[in-house]
Amino acid sequence: MKYHLLGNTGLFVSELALGTMTYGGKGFWENMGALKQEAVNKQVKFAFDSGINFIDTANVYSFGESETLTGAAIKTLGLPREELVVATKAYGKMNELPNGSGLSRYHLMNQLDASLKRLQLDHIDLYQVHGTDPVTPIEETLDALDAIVRSGKVRYIGLCNMAAWNIMKALGISERKGLARFQSVQSYYTIAGRDLEREVVPLLRDQKLGLMVWSPLAGGFLTGKFTQDESGPAGARRTNFDFPIVDKPKAFRCVDAMKPIAAEHKVSIAQVALAWLLSKDFVSSVIIGARTQEQLVDNIASTKLKLSAGEIKLLDAVSELSPEYPGWMISHQGQYRMLTPER
Repeated sequence: MKYHLLGNTGLFVSELALGTMTYGGKGFWENMGALKQEAVNKQVKFAFDSGINFIDTANVYSFGESETLTGAAIKTLGLPREELVVATKAYGKMNELPNGSGLSRYHLMNQLDASLKRLQLDHIDLYQVHGTDPVTPIEETLDALDAIVRSGKVRYIGLCNMAAWNIMKALGISERKGLARFQSVQSYYTIAGRDLEREVVPLLRDQKLGLMVWSPLAGGFLTGKFTQDESGPAGARRTNFDFPIVDKPKAFRCVDAMKPIAAEHKVSIAQVALAWLLSKDFVSSVIIGARTQEQLVDNIASTKLKLSAGEIKLLDAVSELSPEYPGWMISHQGQYRMLTPER
């Protein structure tokens, strides 16, 4: 297991993070998984023993049940707190009350205290805003997050699922006002969906932000279990909940390109998809969430798979983004400035 610095910090996180969306299974979240305490304990222990020090959860996963199960596992297993980096999130709808969701100071502070209680912890290592709140002024959110960090209840702050302009605006406000700064971006990124590379990846490189990848297998689509002439296997997550959005013809081309590579290395297609992500130098950590212990074991094994330069080049080509303005014009004009001048 390798460890990477998270953004512009001195915090090392494992290249794989244990995702907990499959824990609990309350209501809608049953589509993701419904693991109970015994299975959760087993996953957390195996992940930790495999070198994973990074655990990612959220208050909204099974409406708090995921945090409760995760916290109980850490306590029951007696895992050393100083060896764990625990991340959670707030924004999603936790109840039907007027202030039951969002990124207001009121909601964030209430939800942080609730998350700490469920996780049985006295601080969160990485507290993330789970989306973009169209109602709350970003200044209010950033002021609240700064106060939370200064309180000692949170060590670092991050964001999820934001557009590049939103991220840059937040960073600018934090710098101008001397507030705690976002250090990480959690976004959807996969060989079957590289949209992030258009705007967000150049931004996080420039601003030294860490990237945490969610749904690296495109909701199970890249496991190789789905075929073009039939639906997916019964019980599969994407069979019941077709999300995240994916360009399926392109995704099938990616799977077809990964099949011979997987056969050559004697590994699963999922491991190839994860290894491709791990080869990207701007990726800090890839979040893996498993419905079964077998899936978790297979996913973690991807850290041992080293793709050749030729294999990465092939996979880059088959998954390449189509040109989009103004990107193609910026690239076209910029090439002349990259040439070495001669006299």
